[in-house]
Amino acid sequence: MQSQPTNATQAKDRNYMQLGHSLARMSRAIAQTADLCELMKVNLDAMRVLSASHAAQFMTVAMELNPDEDEEEQRE
Repeated sequence: MQSQPTNATQAKDRNYMQLGHSLARMSRAIAQTADLCELMKVNLDAMRVLSASHAAQFMTVAMELNPDEDEEEQRE
């Protein structure tokens, strides 16, 4: 004699199936977040290099446009 699944068993199976789908979605979201964090790290490194370059350019231009008084006396 084979017993039929009860409503409680069917509900439990349905809940486990929903849990499995939710865990799969969460796993994909975590993987996407990890990929985005890696991309952000690359972008932050590029920004660091770019900001250092811009700072050096700014200081060079500032020195050319606003020379010190001592340097002006030496040029004369």
